[in-house]
Amino acid sequence: MTEFRALMAAQFGPLRAPSVAKDHVFAELGGRTADQALDAGISPKSVWAQVCIDFEVPAAMRHGLPD
Repeated sequence: MTEFRALMAAQFGPLRAPSVAKDHVFAELGGRTADQALDAGISPKSVWAQVCIDFEVPAAMRHGLPD
């Protein structure tokens, strides 16, 4: 979960990341937001994968934070 939040902040910035997680609805996550999906028990890895698809996250960020 910590890495998921760090990835979100790295991609969207520390101010926008919580808003994206709370407000953007992902059809592929059952019509849930990222926060709702995580609360429902969907793994952070799966949620991040869907964030990457919906927001066209660069390949370098898809598998974790760069070193």
